[in-house]
Amino acid sequence: MMPNIQDKEKILEVRDLHVSFTTFGGTVRAVRGVSFDLYRGETFAIVGESGSGKSVTNRAIMGILTKNGTIDKGEIIYNGEDVTHYTEAQFTQKIRGASISMVFQDPMSSLNPIMKIGKQIAEALVLNHGISKSEARLKAVKLMNDVGIPDAETRATQYPFQFSGGMRQRIVIACALACEPSILICDEPTTALDVTVQAQVLELIKDIQKKRNLSVIFITHDLGVVANIADRVAVMYAGKIVELGTADDIFYNPQHPYTWNLLAAMPDLETDSDDELISIPGTPPNMLFPPKGDAFAPRNKMAMKIDFEREPPMFKVSDTHYAATWLLHKDAPKIELPEVVRKRIEKKHKGARAL
Repeated sequence: MMPNIQDKEKILEVRDLHVSFTTFGGTVRAVRGVSFDLYRGETFAIVGESGSGKSVTNRAIMGILTKNGTIDKGEIIYNGEDVTHYTEAQFTQKIRGASISMVFQDPMSSLNPIMKIGKQIAEALVLNHGISKSEARLKAVKLMNDVGIPDAETRATQYPFQFSGGMRQRIVIACALACEPSILICDEPTTALDVTVQAQVLELIKDIQKKRNLSVIFITHDLGVVANIADRVAVMYAGKIVELGTADDIFYNPQHPYTWNLLAAMPDLETDSDDELISIPGTPPNMLFPPKGDAFAPRNKMAMKIDFEREPPMFKVSDTHYAATWLLHKDAPKIELPEVVRKRIEKKHKGARAL
């Protein structure tokens, strides 16, 4: 973990980012005022349900929004420059691959099915570093070794269909690392994998991050996935960050009712047969019509009248912890943590002490 975040070098700043999409039904307000910093060497997780805006935020950073997507407001500052004004050519030359790389959910959609694996990795090296094909091939084999591909020399001559899902994801990670980026964005990289392989890929990302001092943005809908790899966590809902803090802040001292629900819905290997598994009631709002007040209020059994009328500001819980909920207002009633969430936190404390 990162005990003194203030001492770390800030590598990326996202400030008041707003992203919308023009559709036949109207304008979808997908991201509504997202702000966060990314520090060198840290793993920053963005967690939320589908449609919360987490992937859109990171696609904006990479400059790969769909044609109907627009950055309406805000800044994305990398190396002192606001990349929201970059042209496609500038994104290609300065950002994608060279500085910031992305690992997507489905490795098969990221790999060319009719090109040998070694050639796919080497191609990126030739294009971005201008090295010879023979040197690029040697580096490609080394990268395959680095991400845990056995017998990399031979397997470099094979095609994607000859690899398992977990091995394909390792290849995608190797491709992303080929140009030695400063930031690696992992967009739901383990969703399509079984639990055992998922754990292996997570451990690989964690190991690579430490060895290369990479900054990692990890996008997921599952808080459990990031429990042991994230330094800080942002919880997103309806295009906004509703809670932000260290991993310990979020897992041991959650403040937003949405975070409580995510924790309650998070099964683990130690879940007892009599433990209650919770699903979050209702559905996320339609962002064609952004909700008034706290967007989570219609799904929150503890919502107060003000939640439906006014949007809560981001309250400071501690120097590292912030949450946008009226429950933190000095005049708000004191509400006890739901029992199922309290049990999850107690189990996590016991597990930490055991380690």
